[in-house]
This record gives sequence, structure tokens and C-alpha cells, in this order.
Amino acid sequence: MVQKQVNIIKQMDPRDPLRIKMTDILLDMLYNMGVISTKGSLVTCEKLSASSFCRRRLSTVMKRIKMAEHHKEAMTYIEQGHVRVGPEVVTDPAFLVTRNMEDFITWVDSSKIKKKVMEYNDALDDYDAMA
Repeated sequence: MVQKQVNIIKQMDPRDPLRIKMTDILLDMLYNMGVISTKGSLVTCEKLSASSFCRRRLSTVMKRIKMAEHHKEAMTYIEQGHVRVGPEVVTDPAFLVTRNMEDFITWVDSSKIKKKVMEYNDALDDYDAMA
């Protein structure tokens, strides 16, 4: 769909204000999603592949930030309800994580995995241990 949009934009006159506006909107949207690394030009959008979107899946991002060692493990944690993005618990491993949301991926407060990680890091509070 992105490549289709790029082709439509490219058919417009390069000096057309609508083309410039649509190009900026498309580049901003794809950059904020984390699919492209720079807001360069439409050429980067043309070369976009499905793997670019797959790299933004929650399970892949969890593996990259080392919350899980393998994709299958990350998918299991997500499906079992151990992971939240911001305040929302996410149970879909195919959830697309934007650049802004990437910093808010954490364990659910009641997760036993969170407790084990905190014990390992000697960061477990006595109050948390009682819960």
C-alpha cells in the first residue's frame, strides 16, 4: 500500500504543493512508525519491504531490547499477558511498536517474570516481595 501511495505521489508535478505536503506526511508517518530510518525522500519508501514492518512487531522489539532471548519466548510472554506497552497489556505478538512506544515496553506489575528479573538484579523491594 505504501508503494502504491508513492507511485501516485510520483506521478504528480514535483512543484505541486499537494505533492510536497503528501510526501512530508508519508515520510513523517513511516519515520514515526520506525519503518524508515531517515526522512530522506520517496526513494526510501519505494524500497520498503515487508521485513521493515516485521522488525517493528512487539516480539521482535522485545528480542532486540533483550527482554527475551528468542522470538518464540517473546511471543509466549506476550500471549500469556506478561508484557505491557504503556498502561495497556498487550496479548498480540504482531502488535506494531512505534518509535515513541518503544521506551514504554515493560513487564506487567503482577508478572512473575518481572519479579525474577528484579531478584536477579537485586532490585526487588521488600514491599514488592510481599505482593
